[in-house]
Amino acid sequence: MQLHFKSYGDGEPLIILHGLFGSLENWHSISIKMAALFKVFAVDQRNHGSSPHSPEMSYALMAADLEEFMETQGLTRAHVMGHSMGGKTAMQFALSYPDRVEKLVVVDIAPRAYSPRHGKILDALLSLDLLGFQTRKQIEEALAPAIPELGTRQFLLKNLTRGTGEGFRWRLGLREIHHSYAHLSEALTSYRPYEKPALFLRGEHSDYLRKDDLSLIRELFTKAELRTIPSAAHLLHVENPVAFLRTVIGFLTKGRAGNVEFPEDISLR
Repeated sequence: MQLHFKSYGDGEPLIILHGLFGSLENWHSISIKMAALFKVFAVDQRNHGSSPHSPEMSYALMAADLEEFMETQGLTRAHVMGHSMGGKTAMQFALSYPDRVEKLVVVDIAPRAYSPRHGKILDALLSLDLLGFQTRKQIEEALAPAIPELGTRQFLLKNLTRGTGEGFRWRLGLREIHHSYAHLSEALTSYRPYEKPALFLRGEHSDYLRKDDLSLIRELFTKAELRTIPSAAHLLHVENPVAFLRTVIGFLTKGRAGNVEFPEDISLR
């Protein structure tokens, strides 16, 4: 699986993995800021963005994709950061290939099982006949009854692209994701824990990662620490990028010789 990626900057390697229905483009602003201190590799996971589609999708397979990616890029070790589904991929990768991970950052997800909360979205996207639409606005309005949150609809429509001719198509492997969705909701397991530093970040107003998840997390990630990003929900890197960047950079650079210089204009404004 040759994953699509973009690289930014220079320095210690940092791999960033997006969440379900996302792509590396969702992390462009953060990648640019992190590139002041790291060589950033923002990666599209299978069935997302510009990476290949596959009928099989699991965290074991996506961890293997990442191991292959590192081999292709000549990376022996890297910091790995993942959000939501990407956070579970990052956790599985650290558990399966611990020697490949320098430090682990998991953004608003726990290693436990989750209820299938995205089924309604998948059904709504799959039900659309894109050949019947002339504009993105028409598609956005057609999704409104099933997906009333405008921000969610706008996020999903970032996956639209023009197909052959003038019609639209999804970049997402929607049917492949739907087929494997049960696997994406499963808990992670491992016969050995990851014993290097791991940072788990939760949004103050998110229900994806709870404070009481820490005991389970530490069964698999013995040096895990849990931090809360204030004034943010599940998209904490978007809703409070200042606190997010300062927390992640502080964690990844802890132990470095000398003072850390935070990227200029860290507010992203």
